[in-house]
Amino acid sequence: MIMKSRLVQCFSLLTALVLQPIGTAAYPEFQSFIEKNSGRTVNCAMCHTNPDGPIGDGEGQLGSLKDEQLKNVNKARSAMEPGVDVDSPIMNEFGNYIIKNVGMKKVLEAKAKPQLLAEALGDKSDLDADGIADAHEFLAGTDPRNKLHGSPASLFMINLSRQKFHIVMALVASVLIIFGFLNFIKALHILDNRKSKR
Repeated sequence: MIMKSRLVQCFSLLTALVLQPIGTAAYPEFQSFIEKNSGRTVNCAMCHTNPDGPIGDGEGQLGSLKDEQLKNVNKARSAMEPGVDVDSPIMNEFGNYIIKNVGMKKVLEAKAKPQLLAEALGDKSDLDADGIADAHEFLAGTDPRNKLHGSPASLFMINLSRQKFHIVMALVASVLIIFGFLNFIKALHILDNRKSKR
């Protein structure tokens, strides 16, 4: 029984290692493209659970995975067409989202032209709900899972737009306070003039 378990574990690891070049070979091209396009330094944590990528024995890397987790990795890697619900333990929420909504076939095709991945993602997804589409965050090298990580100018304009009612109300309140204060000063001045005429 123990021998059979070890054999299954070795087979799963061997399968993962054989399939591993398919998964990991795609990501350096994307990383280089993002860094060149955005001027930001990015690591594997944009799509992977481990910032050093899937290779190794650390948390979220292939060497640390159990049999069931390796099956999930292989399911994600074989999801060539979009629409397959994947939960790869070596991918983070954004990485799994890409596979589910774009498919590994398009991901692999986009190796030659990484901007095609952003086009395939489109403008509809916004995992962190910060108002910046995930495809734009991919191109900008910002974290699509962190609502505080994005282009400062974009985040400012989005937050300004979201809070415009409160901003207008604050401006109206400020104008009314200043108007009231000026009238109060004017009233004091009038009272002072009346006292001096007596």
